[in-house]
Amino acid sequence: MTTYTDKAAAMAAGGNARTVLEYSEVMKRLVDQAKQPGFTVDSWAPLAAMVDVENFVRVGCFKEVVDWNQYTTILTQWATSSEWECSFKRVTEDAGRVFLELEERSKVGDNKDVVNSLTVYEFNAAGKLRHLDIYLQRAMDQTSTGGWESAGAEAMA
Repeated sequence: MTTYTDKAAAMAAGGNARTVLEYSEVMKRLVDQAKQPGFTVDSWAPLAAMVDVENFVRVGCFKEVVDWNQYTTILTQWATSSEWECSFKRVTEDAGRVFLELEERSKVGDNKDVVNSLTVYEFNAAGKLRHLDIYLQRAMDQTSTGGWESAGAEAMA
């Protein structure tokens, strides 16, 4: 298992870690382009080139499971109305899996969100992405004043 905290070093090392970082860069570029007229589900083709689209499965932060066609439909709806950027924290590669840790910032209308994300990328033998698992951390709701202990008590009341 190899972990990189320096993005340039991970890119230089190659392998699936590099593919994951390139996937993130393509995602950012396409999210920015999605605000232009004519952006459609087919506009995700640069990502599809990295993906085993026939066998792809994404499990989101609410345990929702989607295939590639469903994922690109959701991405299109989100990207056309959202701003998104991220900051690299760390990437770890081990035996066909890559764990990417980011801070992600998004804005939809007046709503801003900042999360720490951990995404698990699984690759097939041909080096194509076949599975994503998404995990998120976000700050407690601003209406909660006592942290997670009191938030649990508030939920039980």
